[in-house]
Order: sequence, then structure tokens, then C-alpha cells
Amino acid sequence: MSARCEVLVLGIGNLLWADEGFGVRAVEALHQACVFPTGVRLLDGGTLGLALYDDLTSARRILVFDAIDFALPPGTLRVLRDAEVPAWGRTKLSPHQVGFNDLLAIAQLNGRAPDAIVAIGVQPVELNDFGGSLRDAVRTRIPEAVALATEQLAAWGFPGAPRAPGAVCEPLNAHALALAAYEAERPSDRDALRSGDARVLERALGQRG
Repeated sequence: MSARCEVLVLGIGNLLWADEGFGVRAVEALHQACVFPTGVRLLDGGTLGLALYDDLTSARRILVFDAIDFALPPGTLRVLRDAEVPAWGRTKLSPHQVGFNDLLAIAQLNGRAPDAIVAIGVQPVELNDFGGSLRDAVRTRIPEAVALATEQLAAWGFPGAPRAPGAVCEPLNAHALALAAYEAERPSDRDALRSGDARVLERALGQRG
């Protein structure tokens, strides 16, 4: 079971599906920008879903970053608080969010829901791009999302101290998944054939015939 903490800052999403990676990129950016007092835990939750249950129920307050479909213009950033954050049986936060909604519902049923929850979400531009990266309209909102998070944490009594310029800190995830490394090393659109390989499609059609 996870150790009890005052605040869990959680980034959720899938780095491999373009703007689905916003939450993970945002929590990493916050980690690289600030040091927080004891009691604040920053976590790259990826797509772990129900595996995050102990982490969620061990925290008094939750702040979560995610790509959220608000049906608003791409790149729109919004903050949801407490009852505004959908629970199980209501509107989903995002395509992978069934697990997170389940977490909230189960925690509520078990009397272990956090005292407060805040979601900082961005309207994605593109999700259907396997191997893609953040689109510019989403990438440019990360500094604002980080600023909103630091304001919220300070309001909860946990102000962050900016890291010294050039300071090096261990990432929340593997070095190979860092944004710069991911974008530098992933295949080009042409090499990766992320839109589909016509040769494979032609072969499949031929076999049907």
C-alpha cells in the first residue's frame, strides 16, 4: 500500500497517442520546474488505471493533469474542481479514463475518496496518431498548466520552490521517454507508416478475393 501523503499530483495519459500524452508531459514539466515540501508526491500515472487505486486513496488531495474532451476549441485549458470532475457513470474525462473514473467511484464507495480533487485539462488536437507527439496548440499550454498547478498547491499550503537554472533532477519516468528524446528518436511519419501501409492493405484485399 502506498504511504499516506497530503497531495498527489498525477499525470495520466498515453505518450504514444499524440495529445493523449499531455498529462504525463505536464506533471514532468512541473517536476522539472519546482521542488515541493514533504507531503507532496508527483507521479507519472500513465495508463495504469485501477493499479493507481492505492495511490489515489492514500492522498488527502489529488491534482490531476489530463487531455480532456470538453468539445471546445483545440488547446483550450480548463480547471475542474471536486464535483465537476466526473465520477463513474457520468461523462468520461478522456478515452483512457474509464479506469480513473472507476477509481473515484470505488474510493467513494469504500469511504476513501480524497478530500479534494482538481483536474487541469486541455482540449486535445489529435489523439489518433500512434507514435505521434504533442501538437503545438497543446504543447504551448503546458507552462500555463504548470502555473495553475503551482497556484493550486500553494493555495493548499504547499508552495513550490523553483529549481535553480540548469539544475539536474531525475525524471519521473525513463530518460528515453523524455519529450526531447522521444521526438528525436521516433521514426518519421514516412518511415513509421503510421497512417497504414498500402502494401499490407492490398495483400489483405487480395486474400479476401
